[in-house]
Amino acid sequence: MVRFLRTQALICTVFCLVSLAVAFAKKSSQTTQSSSTSVLTGQAAFTDAAHESPGIRRHITVADLPGPAPDQSVDNGPSMIPRPANAWPIAPKGFKVELYATGLDNPRLLRVAPNGDLFLAESQTGRIRVFRGVTADGKPQQTSVFAEGLRQPFGIAFYPSGSDPKYVYIGDTDGIVRFAYQNGDLKARGAAEDLAELPGGGRLRGGGHWTRDLVFSKDGTKLFASVGSHSNVDDSDTHPEEYHRADVLEFTPEGKFVKIYAWGIRNCVGEAINPITGELWCSTNERDGLGNNLVPDYVTHVQEGGFYGWPWWYMGGHQDPRHEGKHPELQSKVITPDIIVNPHFASLEMIFYQGSQFPAEFKGDGFACEHGSWNRAQRSGYEVIRLPMKDGHATGEYEDFLTGFTQGDGQVWGRPVGIAEAKDGSLFISDDGSRSIWHVIYTGK
Repeated sequence: MVRFLRTQALICTVFCLVSLAVAFAKKSSQTTQSSSTSVLTGQAAFTDAAHESPGIRRHITVADLPGPAPDQSVDNGPSMIPRPANAWPIAPKGFKVELYATGLDNPRLLRVAPNGDLFLAESQTGRIRVFRGVTADGKPQQTSVFAEGLRQPFGIAFYPSGSDPKYVYIGDTDGIVRFAYQNGDLKARGAAEDLAELPGGGRLRGGGHWTRDLVFSKDGTKLFASVGSHSNVDDSDTHPEEYHRADVLEFTPEGKFVKIYAWGIRNCVGEAINPITGELWCSTNERDGLGNNLVPDYVTHVQEGGFYGWPWWYMGGHQDPRHEGKHPELQSKVITPDIIVNPHFASLEMIFYQGSQFPAEFKGDGFACEHGSWNRAQRSGYEVIRLPMKDGHATGEYEDFLTGFTQGDGQVWGRPVGIAEAKDGSLFISDDGSRSIWHVIYTGK
């Protein structure tokens, strides 16, 4: 009996110790997880390129914005250098970055065709280039010039959007054109068909922001074209060159103008359709000249008929001091964006991740390229960010995903512009600083 009781006591002791160890491990795991997903808020959320690092999350709100400080406004454009031999984009643990292509001419927006070919706009040279496949050493299996002689092409959209498109649409700086297209075409089948004129050329006056992105609505009935402002903050009431600018314009697939879909968006560079909600989203450059931490760039869903403030107001119903007293009736109509990113990031192309190569928690999240700008004392941007979503809606946070495009002394060698998801779920990112395309792959190692 004594032996039995001792045995039972020993079993109870071992059981208790194991239970305590499991509880401690679980608590430790929860603490680590909580720490790894901690979010910088308030003034701590404002950053610069030297403090960007994969996995850091930030959440900036309207309440965090400082007052206007025009005296802080600086001209601090990047000091571009060739990529140093030891410089490479930095991704989160488990991700691998390969150099897919280099020696390109002003590589800008990227889009993947339904058959998996990668289309690139080389904007300044007026060219659309196609890349096919990946070799064992990470390079394209085949490349081709699809079309040339265009006028600063940027946006690329396939229509219809299913597996068998008939056209590829291009957003030139002054108009929308399309080419007849079949899956696998490496060269255009004929001349471009002019569909619509856009502000930026001809009778509608050019200059200013020149990128024109294109995206079709989820049902394919609407073609959205983004047109940035001509100026930083000119009063569009009195400057005719701002006609139909700082807007998202709606067209039919045949190129007939329908209406201004949304307005007061200074420069909606990147457009994307949220696959869960069907909403149009914009990655937007805000205005300059009001200080280091004003006005933040943003990424947001775009409300039909919505007003986003430019040029008289900005997020939170704040009036731009350069337009004091103008349009008070619009103050209550200014829409606060879903995701406020750091000021002067120069937020460019964006996508929603739909693949299965990355960890499951990435599915449905957004990604956006932050090109980096000039109007801030501390260099900011020069990275790719992740936009966490929940059931298709933004949490308001953003996370550093791909960094390392600057040197410690503030010099810049890389500037992310375009981003596209390959059919296998990896990501391609164009970089007009190093004139390259990077390939981001999840290996889990």
